[in-house]
Amino acid sequence: MSSNATKPEEKGFFEKVKETIEELWEGTKDTAEDVADVAEEKFDDLKKAVAPKKRAAVRKATTAKASVKKEIDKVASKTKAAVKETKAKVEDVKAKAETKAKSITTKAKAAVADVKKNADTKAKAVSTKAKAEVAAVKSAAAKKATVAKKAAATKRKPML
Repeated sequence: MSSNATKPEEKGFFEKVKETIEELWEGTKDTAEDVADVAEEKFDDLKKAVAPKKRAAVRKATTAKASVKKEIDKVASKTKAAVKETKAKVEDVKAKAETKAKSITTKAKAAVADVKKNADTKAKAVSTKAKAEVAAVKSAAAKKATVAKKAAATKRKPML
């Protein structure tokens, strides 16, 4: 016969604690695996949910960039138009100023010509008058000189 007893062996306190810990460990390990699987699934779901939102955000950013570029182009074209308009006005003012300067120059030249003409006419008149006066003075002086010569000739010489 065998010396083994048919009764179940009684386990000691430490062995019972060890088995309980092993059971807890096994349960915790299974629970951790389940939690990891659920977390992975949730992460994948979140990725799928975020991807369309990300695309929408990218589209919005692209649209915003395009609208900003359009606004910049509008402002640039308005500025260019204003510059062209200003240049045209400046050219118009320059042309008017040149025309005005030419007309003033023409008037001044005409006035100078009139003044020269009047001065020449007056100078000739004064010259003619002066010549006439000089001639009159010369003729009067010549008459006086002839009278004085005649008087000197008729005058008696004293005797000495």
